[in-house]
Amino acid sequence: MGKRDDLIAKYADDIKNKCGETVDLDLLTKVTIGCGPSIYNADASTVSGGDASELETVKNNFLIKKLGLPDSDKLNEAIAMVVEKYGKSNRNKYRAVFYYLLVKHFKRESVYN
Repeated sequence: MGKRDDLIAKYADDIKNKCGETVDLDLLTKVTIGCGPSIYNADASTVSGGDASELETVKNNFLIKKLGLPDSDKLNEAIAMVVEKYGKSNRNKYRAVFYYLLVKHFKRESVYN
């Protein structure tokens, strides 16, 4: 297995054990690939749930630009829900998992098909 496969296995474990969700491995793989080389960078591979500017970047660059969602309070509510689901005390919120949970929440899997 390659490094990306190892990371995907780690992300799947997080979704199952930290978020209590069943994993759609195909979607998780596509979301992970969509994150590009950031998954290999220790800082860029995670999302800081307590950093307002980082969460704003997730909203603008991922939810609005990538998923094509209109800007609204629903986006901030969904981000807060994902932070809560992933666990506020959990310091390592992997970007791929974070994005995966947002894709599932907004039912935007079609973006990755």
